[in-house]
Amino acid sequence: MSESFVLEAEPRTDLGKGASRRLRRTGKIPAVLYGGDQDPVALQLDHDKLLHQLDNEAFYSSILTIRLGGKEEQAILKDLQRLPGKPRLLHADFQRVKADEKIRVHVPLHFVNEDTAPGVKAGGIVTHNLVEVEVSCLPGNLPEFIEVDLGNLELDQTLHLSEITLPEGVTLVELGHGEGHDQAVVTIHLPRGAREAGEEGEEAAEEGGEEG
Repeated sequence: MSESFVLEAEPRTDLGKGASRRLRRTGKIPAVLYGGDQDPVALQLDHDKLLHQLDNEAFYSSILTIRLGGKEEQAILKDLQRLPGKPRLLHADFQRVKADEKIRVHVPLHFVNEDTAPGVKAGGIVTHNLVEVEVSCLPGNLPEFIEVDLGNLELDQTLHLSEITLPEGVTLVELGHGEGHDQAVVTIHLPRGAREAGEEGEEAAEEGGEEG
């Protein structure tokens, strides 16, 4: 993985809603670190530093290093609460990871070769039905993103989850649910107006042929 994220944390002993509000007024954000066969630990992080790191898409799908009291823990971001409509964080949940235990993480999709897709060259437009997928893998195999190649996608074709090329050791959680879960990821269709115009043209041609 090309990105490396380190979070400097402090223990949080003053708990409760009132304590969290007071903490936020000091420029901190309450958080919790749990999992990994250890007890949960209440943390506090610098709000603005965390907000800045969240601007990087890779943060959400990376193994993070949390430094607390001279000790480092590996974790992933599991939940983030924000103040609606404002660049303000309210709370963060982090889950410890172990090298030999699989984790489930939402990973973004990066679409490539859209402009050169045969369907686009034929006048179609690309519709992204999914922009991220949930994967299951060992921490060492966690990808920052998954590339979806549209280079061979024709007009009126749909690419499904089962057709995505996955990195080694990575599986899609949705496909593990059985039949009926092979969701559409991306499609290429003619714009509605162009399709309707084409259908009208075909009807006119058919009527002309019948009259002749």
